[in-house]
Formats: sequence, structure tokens, C-alpha cells
Amino acid sequence: MAELEFPPGFWWGAATASYQIEGGVTEGGRGPSIWDTYSATPGKVLNSDTGAVACDHYHRYGSDAALLSELGLPVYRFSVAWPRVMPDGRTRNAEGLAFYDRLVDELLSRDILPVLTLYHWDLPQAIEDAGGWPSRDTAYRFADYAAVVHDALGDRVPQWTTINEPFCAAFLGYGSGVHAPGIQDYDTALVAAHHLLLGHGLAMRALTEQARPGQDFSLALNFAPALADGDTEAHREAVRKFDGIHNRFFLDPVLGRGYPEDVMADVEHHGGRFAKSIRDGDTDVIAAAIDWLGVNYYAPARVAPLDDPLAKSNCPLPGLRGMDVLPARGPLTSFGWEQTPSSLTDLLVWLDSHTGGLPLVVAENGASFEDTVTDGRVHDPARVAYLDTHIRAVHDAIARGADVRGYLAWSLLDNFEWGMGYTQRFGVVHVDFDTQVRTIKDSGRFLGEVAKLNSLP
Repeated sequence: MAELEFPPGFWWGAATASYQIEGGVTEGGRGPSIWDTYSATPGKVLNSDTGAVACDHYHRYGSDAALLSELGLPVYRFSVAWPRVMPDGRTRNAEGLAFYDRLVDELLSRDILPVLTLYHWDLPQAIEDAGGWPSRDTAYRFADYAAVVHDALGDRVPQWTTINEPFCAAFLGYGSGVHAPGIQDYDTALVAAHHLLLGHGLAMRALTEQARPGQDFSLALNFAPALADGDTEAHREAVRKFDGIHNRFFLDPVLGRGYPEDVMADVEHHGGRFAKSIRDGDTDVIAAAIDWLGVNYYAPARVAPLDDPLAKSNCPLPGLRGMDVLPARGPLTSFGWEQTPSSLTDLLVWLDSHTGGLPLVVAENGASFEDTVTDGRVHDPARVAYLDTHIRAVHDAIARGADVRGYLAWSLLDNFEWGMGYTQRFGVVHVDFDTQVRTIKDSGRFLGEVAKLNSLP
């Protein structure tokens, strides 16, 4: 049987996020984040879990980098905690920057490419107290923060991502309220989304002004392809609505096309503060050219029309009326997410066409399953199968002409899974949260072997 080979230089690696793994929330001058506040609020996170200790990566970063080397993964995507670097969101903290300085040096000493994300949802609480992402000023504070981090690490970090999944930060944090800071208001969420994208554009401006030769800059968006069982006009309209607010609303402004007119019409009934928040020149700032697009994919969404086009949807996203999201179809992950790898292929091919051939990196892809350590091993065949089928889906997209440059598994470590606490394990490395003992899973060894060969059988 012929091997499925990937292009030379294809990125293989794993990803993490600061609040999910670091712990050390009161050490090194770090200030509180919105996730510290939110997780400490009774009833917000399952089992009252918090990220106060998480994977203790703040103290164990060296051994975690060694795990990457042992796995044979040459790329590591991580995020910087804004409140560790600037405790009040404004003032530089040398001790906090020194942690990432040590982390980057550790990665480079092991020939691991650092891919740095500036924002993975842990907004300084002081910035939230001053208005958070619904405040326009936060976008400018984010650009200042980007400049501070680049000034400290730009001599060694070649790959930069501004914001991870503004969809989640805006719509889950300020719309449904299931993420920090827990606000429930759709119009506020839309304003927050605009300021997150504006913050991306302003940060791009700050980063490119300081750019060094060979540096690339990007944004990571989470996509959920909409699938419908029918091809009637009503089914196509349901797909359009979901795709519009989940995917095109964030992607099109980055591509220089502004906010989609159909989505603007869909969300108009929420009050209009969103439209008023868009000032002259904002869309030009948001459209700052990126070098590659981070594609975060986990599962598709199955949608269906409702008889009443104005009926409230069961999906807690702005603008959705006259359609519902249907239950996922098996096989499912422990999170209840559908496993449909062909949707990843279709997504990457569509993105290649829709973006005009912008290079793509699968910046997150993975699955949670229940894992147990037996005789020092973790056998996780379901996760191995998930990674195998989704990596094949990436190869199918490349074969169909999509310019995909890398695949980064979510996640390197089992970690604090936001509102689900420690109940969902995504890692290719098992973490015992009582002892902090790490155990490489079969899925980690599988991924490492694929990386070593740059191919699948």
C-alpha cells in the first residue's frame, strides 16, 4: 500500500493554552484574569474546578518541553497569559515575561519551533473591570500588550498568532455566558466580537512595525461546517444563517470583505449597538494581511429549518432565528461531539477557495475520551482513530489542492477544560492532577510516529 506523504516541511506538533495548563496564578507578579474570577464563582465550572494549579506547567515547563522531544513533535503552539505579563493589563511585569523567556529558550534548545499565541481568553480582570472587550479601549490595550511581548521575545519567536477563537471569547463570554466573564447579552457579545477583531488588526499593526526577517503573523479561528439533511430553500437558509454567524462573520472582515451583509441583517434585531460600534476605518484595520490562517476544527453542526422564520433558535448564538441545531450523530467523543472527518476536508478545501489560497494550518484538532493509566500505559484507541482519520482528512484536502502547511493536535496535555473543569481529557499525554505525573498515551506515540515519517500508511 502506498503511503500518504505530506509536503516537505509540514508542521507536526501540539497546542496548549496558558490558563488551561500553567497554574501559578499568584506567582511571579501575575494578576488575576477573568477566568480566575469566573472559575471561583460558585456554579460556573463543573465540580468548582479552577486553573489555580492546572498542570503546574509554570514550574514544570522544562519537563513538558522534554515530553515534546520524547514524542518527536517539532512544533509547539502555546499562549502567553496577558495578566502574567501585564498584571493590570497595562504595566509591564519583568518577572512574568521572564517565564516565557525561559520557556522559549527551552524549546529552542530542543529544536522545537515556538508558535506563540498572544490571547487565549485569559483577559486581565483589571481590563474587564474597565469595560472588557465590549469597551473599544481594550483593543488598544491589547495592541500595547502585543508590542510588549514582541519586544521581549521577537528575537527568538518566528511564528505569532494574535487571538485564538474570537468567536468563543465574544459569544460564549458575553453572549451565552458559559465562559468568562459570564455576561449574557447578544448585542454586547457582538460589540465584543468587533473589538476582538479590531484588537487583532491593531496588534497586527504593532507587530509588523517591529517585525524581524522571517517572522509570520496569523489569527486562529474556530470553524464548524453546517450540515443539513435536505436541499430545500429552507435547509439552505438554515445553513446560511449558521455559517454566517459562526464562520463568515469572523473570517470575511479579516480577508478585507467587511462584515457579511446577510449576517448584519440577521443580527440587526438585537439592538443595533454592534453596527454603531463600527467606526470609519475599522474594517481596514481588521483586514491587515496575515501570513497564514489558523484553522481550529472539532466537529460539524447539523442544522434544520423551523416553520416560523422568526422563531428563536435552540442555538445560543446571535442572530439565529428560524432554525435549530440538531443533536450530533455518532460516533461521539466524550464531549458529545460528532466525529465526521470528511467535514474537515471540505472545510479546508472551502477555505482555500474562499481565502484565495491563503496558507492554512490546522492549529487545533483533537478529541476528549475517558482515559485510565494501566501498568504505566494509557491505551486510547478511540483517540488514535480520531487523529488518524482527521490527519487523513487533511491529506485529502491537500490532494484536492488546499495549501495546508501543518497539523497541531489539541492538546499536548490533559488540562483545565474551561467550564467542564477537569472532566474532559483531550491530551496526547495523560496528567494525574493529584500527583502531576505525566504518562504518554498511545495517541501521543502515534502522533510522534506520523511526525517522524511525515506520512501515514
